[in-house]
Amino acid sequence: MSPRRVRRCGRRWLAPSALVVRAILLLLLALVAACATNPVTGEREFTLMSESQEIALGRESDAQVRAEMGVYNDPALAKYVSDIGLRLAKLSERPNLPWQFTVVDQPAINAFALPGGFIYITRGILPFLENEAELAGVLGHEIGHVTARHSARQYTRTLGGVAALGALGVLVPAARPFSQISEQALGLLFLKYGRSDELQADQLGARYEADGAWDPAGVSGMLSTLGLLDDANGSRKGIPNWLSTHPDPLVRVSQIEPLVAKLKSGRSDFVTNREILEQRVDGVIVGDNPEQGVTRGSTFLHPPLRFRIDFPAKWEIANSPQQVVAKAPDAEVFLLLQAVSTPQGQTGRDVALSHMQAAGFRSQSGDRTTINGLDAFVGVYQGQIEGLGEVTSRAAHILHRGQYYFVAGLVAPAMFEQADSSFMAAIRSFRPLTDAEAQAIRPARIDFYTGRGGDTWGSLAERSGGAIRPSTLAV
Repeated sequence: MSPRRVRRCGRRWLAPSALVVRAILLLLLALVAACATNPVTGEREFTLMSESQEIALGRESDAQVRAEMGVYNDPALAKYVSDIGLRLAKLSERPNLPWQFTVVDQPAINAFALPGGFIYITRGILPFLENEAELAGVLGHEIGHVTARHSARQYTRTLGGVAALGALGVLVPAARPFSQISEQALGLLFLKYGRSDELQADQLGARYEADGAWDPAGVSGMLSTLGLLDDANGSRKGIPNWLSTHPDPLVRVSQIEPLVAKLKSGRSDFVTNREILEQRVDGVIVGDNPEQGVTRGSTFLHPPLRFRIDFPAKWEIANSPQQVVAKAPDAEVFLLLQAVSTPQGQTGRDVALSHMQAAGFRSQSGDRTTINGLDAFVGVYQGQIEGLGEVTSRAAHILHRGQYYFVAGLVAPAMFEQADSSFMAAIRSFRPLTDAEAQAIRPARIDFYTGRGGDTWGSLAERSGGAIRPSTLAV
C-alpha cells in the first residue's frame, strides 16, 4: 500500500474523497483547456470561451442586435457590403467561421463585431467613407477583432460577459429600469478595447485589404476621416459610436502608416473603387429614419405611430427602437419616452401604478387627466436609479391609438421643483399627428451635388434642410 497524505478534521483522520480528487482533476483539465492558441499570434492564452461558444454567443446576440437596432432595408447595399466582408474574411486566419455582415439601420457612426464572426456596420458611417478601400478597411478592422479573439478575451475578463458599458442605445443609466434590452447579450458591442488590440486590428485590417488587392491606405484614410469628424462634432456624447469605442483615430494613423507603406511597396495593383462605393451609397438615409421616429430640432415625431412631443430646447435627444431619452445640457436631468404594455381591461391608473411599481418606484400622487384630447394619468413617483441614486419622477401614461406611452422626467429630489415645469411642458406637448403631417415627414438621403462658384459649406448644408452641419459636411 503506497503512502498517501491525510488531513485531520476534528478527531477523525480523513483521506481525500474520490469526488474531491475528481473535482480537482476536472478543474485542472478545464484550466488546461482554457489555454487556447490565438489564431493570429500563435501564442497560448487564457480564455473561458471556446470557438463553439464564441459562435453560439454571436448567434444569440445577433438576434438581439437585429431586433434592437434594425436591419437597413436595401438588399443591393447589403449584398455589396457582405461580398466585401466575406472576401476579406476568407483571407483571414479564421476563414471557416460562419461570417455574417449586416448593415444596421442606425444613424450613429459605428462598426462593431461580436464573437464568432458577426460583423455590423451602421448606415450612419457610410457617408463618411471616401471609397470602397475605406469600407474594406472598416470591415477588415472588425474582422481583425474577431480573428485575434479580442471580444472573447474581453468576455473572459468581464467574468461571463456582463460589460460595464451597459445596454445598447441608452443615453443615460436612468433609462435602464424601464428598458427591455438585454445588457448581457448586447454589452459586448461596446467593449472598449485596449490600445494594443486596436493597433493589432488596424494592422490586420490593412493586411487583409492588401491581400484582397484593396489599397491598404483605406485603413489610415478611414481613421483620418473619423478623427476629423470627431473634431468637427466637438463632442462624443450620445449613443455609443465608433469614435467613443475606438479611441484616438488620428494617433493611430501614424502608427499604421509604416505598415501601409510596407504593404504598398513594389505593388501597383491596388484599387480604391470610389465610383462603385458612391453608386452603392447614393440615396442611403442620413440621420433618423422616419420609420423609427425623427428628431427635428427639439421635437420628436413618429410618423407610423402618429404622435409628436416637444422636448426642452437645446436638450440632447437620443432615439433607439426601444425608447427616446433627452438630457439637459450639463445637468443630470432627463426625460424618457417609450411605449408600455397595455393589458386588456385596465384603467390608465392601473397601467401607470403597475408599471412604476415594477420599475421600483413608489407613488406619491397622481390624477387622471386629458392631454390634447388623449386620456392620461399623471403622477409623481420616488425611486432609485443606478448611477443617479434617489430620484423623483413626474411621469405620464398617455393612451393613444390603443397604446399607452410613458413620458417621464427624472431628477434628484432636491432639483425636482426646478425641473418640474420642463417635465410638465414636455408631457403636455404630446399630441397626435394627422395623416397629412405624418406623410409630409421625409428622410434625408445622400445625394451628389456638383459644387459651383460661390458655394460655401454653410450654403451647401442649408440644402439638406438641417440634416447636416457645415462642419460635418466639410469632413
